Amino acid sequence: MVILYWLLVVLMVVGVIGAIVPGIPGSSLILIAVVIWGAIDGFSTVNWALGIAILVLLLSIGIDYLAAYWGAKRAGASNWSQIGAIVGLVVATLGLLPALPFGGPLVGILLGPLLGAAIGEFLYRRELEISLRLKQAFQAGVGIIVGSIVGRLIQGVLAIAALGVFLWQTLPHVVGGY
Repeated sequence: MVILYWLLVVLMVVGVIGAIVPGIPGSSLILIAVVIWGAIDGFSTVNWALGIAILVLLLSIGIDYLAAYWGAKRAGASNWSQIGAIVGLVVATLGLLPALPFGGPLVGILLGPLLGAAIGEFLYRRELEISLRLKQAFQAGVGIIVGSIVGRLIQGVLAIAALGVFLWQTLPHVVGGY
């Protein structure tokens, strides 16, 4: 049972990494590990950890959207940029960029929103001269990427907190043998 515990902790560490690195499941892995341990050892040993893991998962979902939105608005981006970023993410992850000889989907996850936002903003700003359109498009793309990075860092901190609460609540039982 101790080996399973440590395997679940490793799964949670992967979840912490996934909260920061795009393309790897994050908070959901932490919640799954807490639920598995709760089912095996009794949910009384993970009551706080389960509540925190659910809260972190819900906050992470909201942070994903809000951070990119905040970054776009700080850069003066239009809704076209945000739509372009979403389309760019989907296209790059599922279609075009996974075929790259290096990085694959991870590069797609990073470049797709940037290019999509820039294209969306460029199309939206038709009334401006070309140099200003390019500048606005670049700023919009960078704003969305910066917002996403800030959001990922916040999710990482939340995931570390969820892992910490799980260890704080369960480790004395596992090491102490109850």
